[in-house]
Amino acid sequence: MLLIRNGRVMNPGTRMDEYTDVWIRDGKIAGFGEQEEFGKPDEVIDASGCIVAPGLVDIHVHFRDPGFTYKEDLETGSAAAAAGGFTTVVCMANTKPIVDHPEVLVDILERAKKLPIHVKQVSAVSKNFEGKELVDFEEMARQGACGFTDDGLPLTDVAFIKKAMEMAARVDLPISFHEEDPSLNEVNGINQGVISREMGIGGAPAVSEDVMVARDVMLALETGAKVDIQHISSGRSVDLVRFAKKMGAKVYAEATPHHFTLTEESVPTYGTLCKMNPPLRTEWDRTKIIEGLADGTIDIIATDHAPHAKEEKEKEFTSAPSGIIGLETALSLGITSLVQRGYLSMMELLEKMTINPARLYQFDCGDISTGKPADLVIFNPDMTNHVDNFFSKADNSPFLGAYLLGKVCYTICDGHIVYRG
Repeated sequence: MLLIRNGRVMNPGTRMDEYTDVWIRDGKIAGFGEQEEFGKPDEVIDASGCIVAPGLVDIHVHFRDPGFTYKEDLETGSAAAAAGGFTTVVCMANTKPIVDHPEVLVDILERAKKLPIHVKQVSAVSKNFEGKELVDFEEMARQGACGFTDDGLPLTDVAFIKKAMEMAARVDLPISFHEEDPSLNEVNGINQGVISREMGIGGAPAVSEDVMVARDVMLALETGAKVDIQHISSGRSVDLVRFAKKMGAKVYAEATPHHFTLTEESVPTYGTLCKMNPPLRTEWDRTKIIEGLADGTIDIIATDHAPHAKEEKEKEFTSAPSGIIGLETALSLGITSLVQRGYLSMMELLEKMTINPARLYQFDCGDISTGKPADLVIFNPDMTNHVDNFFSKADNSPFLGAYLLGKVCYTICDGHIVYRG
């Protein structure tokens, strides 16, 4: 029996927001408040000054396992997630081999059973990420895939995408899209604009995202599929998602902390640590993303945690890989960039990091009602978090050295303390 005392309990799924005790027994939420019949707890956590919330859920991470474990692996990725307050994560399929057949999927899920947090796995949409032949959606779903995406390589064949959406709808799982038209991008990882011109780099224009988002939200409306627009970066794309939702499409959108915090103006300072796909864009785009988060157009905050080796990121800009790590800074960036500045309430931030992603993927988490799994994060929203090291194998982050608001004190998964800050 574990007792959490003196904390402010916030549960977005039920809108619960009160100071009360939380009792945990046999991996479940046993009750709240005074519970004399429970007897003496085995351990007591004093959560004074802290918020007690559902464990965070990240539906977009790259743990690089199998195939690229010099960057990250299931164990170190899980440790980074726990340190950031996450108890459930969804790994992308761009491993080596690609997760496009059951053997690879089952191997990952079997190894994930030994991890301290819940690690889920999506399947690729197309075999070998070639965009030509669909994977066996029904078999991959039977074997435990929680969704489908070719994240990292945008799909371009419209008829193929429509068939993929129809199959995703048939198995009732979300299908997610990396929205950049490669034919419009001169150089990936930097916005085509003022900064790219100053650097003499062609860049990736926002319209390369917009045209694919427009295509996919209309196909979502046609097929009835649950479509997730990954790491939205363009303000016009936010407007397109809002329009599609009003038309009744089952369209969801995720934003990363780096896209609602930084702009292309950070690239000259941080170099390849600000190279990612899609790229950081203008202040106007960043503001539109925040507006989308505030009005519910953007449902989910996801990190796109993308670790790389130091020597890879030290290459010249056009040769370095895209992506940054994000699991250990996401909550603090949400508090610092969104809550502290009045764009979102704390409840709204937690909703986008817990119950919303859980509902999209039909996970039994993101809710700390009585009887639910005891997956929780305890964090102090007013404590300064000096980002000086990471549990991840990688440190490719422009936020290294930053002082942010909000510090994770405990992460609890299935009733077990998996991180103490």
